[in-house]
Amino acid sequence: MLNAHDMRPDWHLQTDCLVVGGGAAGLAAAVTAARSGCQVILMERYGFCGGGAVAGLSGTICGLYAACEDDSRPPEQLVHGFVDEFIALMEARGGLTGPVRYGKTFTRVHDPLVWREVADHLLASEPNIQVIYHSVVTDVLLDGEERVAGVQAYTKQGRLKVEAKVTIDASGDADLAAMAGLPTTQGDNGRVQNPTMVFRLQGVDIPRFLEEYGPDSILGPDMSAQINEENSAGRYALPRSKVFLFPTPRPGELMCNATRLIGRDGRELNPLRADDLTEAEMLGRAQVREYAGFFRKFLRGCEESFVNDTGVQVGIRQSRQILGLTQLTNEAVRKGAKTATAVARSPWPIEMHSGNKPQLHWLFEDTYEIPYECFVPIRGEGLLAAGRCLSAEHEAMASARVTAQCFSYGHAIGHAAAITALENIAPRDIDGRAVRELLNRDGARLG
Repeated sequence: MLNAHDMRPDWHLQTDCLVVGGGAAGLAAAVTAARSGCQVILMERYGFCGGGAVAGLSGTICGLYAACEDDSRPPEQLVHGFVDEFIALMEARGGLTGPVRYGKTFTRVHDPLVWREVADHLLASEPNIQVIYHSVVTDVLLDGEERVAGVQAYTKQGRLKVEAKVTIDASGDADLAAMAGLPTTQGDNGRVQNPTMVFRLQGVDIPRFLEEYGPDSILGPDMSAQINEENSAGRYALPRSKVFLFPTPRPGELMCNATRLIGRDGRELNPLRADDLTEAEMLGRAQVREYAGFFRKFLRGCEESFVNDTGVQVGIRQSRQILGLTQLTNEAVRKGAKTATAVARSPWPIEMHSGNKPQLHWLFEDTYEIPYECFVPIRGEGLLAAGRCLSAEHEAMASARVTAQCFSYGHAIGHAAAITALENIAPRDIDGRAVRELLNRDGARLG
């Protein structure tokens, strides 16, 4: 008989607030909770913060600016709060572009190395935060049947047990909710948006590139037609014809969102399945070489370009989410719905990445709002969600998952976690309007 063993000594910590995941949401939640007086532990599986923006190399802070049909209108920032502080720190280090046009709105492109450094700076500046990099949660601790009381994790030091008054699931995949047996959802009846492998090209003559293709990072129909022609002729394997290419803060570099990762059997790959995630990583790297070769041959300014880097992992657009007290609906996003308990807002379009061309559904000169209750599990205690773990319908999630909003979610849930830990109020009993008031004191401008 084979028996599992780990003879290393266990270690044990206690804290007010435990944050699992160091993406935009987890970082904002940890810093906010610490500034509110909590002792905080942040656990992250990589050796750096950034989540999909850094490990997945998604590269942009999307969701800040109004969408407008008039292309002559300058950028109008509608999302504020913790993200403003993060942007200021990135700008001070030269790690962020100005607004870059993306269709009918704008985004900002970052340097992933500077992102890591800014996150380290923010965390190190708060004495109430203990950071544990290279830690992978393996189990949740349950007090009774459904009260989450912390986690158990793998670390190089040995098995770690962390007990917490409140735990924030900022894993990106609602891992803690699933481990605890709480209700979760996966996309459209289990079908999720396919992942992508983002990459960066160096050696690009950016002035020549912009002179030829203009300031919009979404390349036009002529380029899509060229991609389709080369793909159909079998000269390159290019399953996606609409590509997004962004100049970055680094000289001579383009950030490329171009790949479409579907299984060899034609299925949309599910990143919650080990085989699918492995296939996505391998297919992604192969597609990067195909698109890089095409760009080098056909794009002006890219003749001497080369692949500088790919994501540490494929970019995950959608996986698993909590089922919350409230669910952000497709209709609410399309209609720009507002609510008194909202703790975040978004002007970002619904981005449906299926077929050979992404579909964008715009909300012009308006925002929708995301209620606090979308981050509180419908069952269970002691747990809050942040980031793309929020409770949302399939199309709504295709808008609500982006970076600026994840900063907003973390900012809000950090405040809610502090209320739970310090005032002994269960997350489901917190009034979202009280969280909104705290956010506005921090400059969120939610009204």
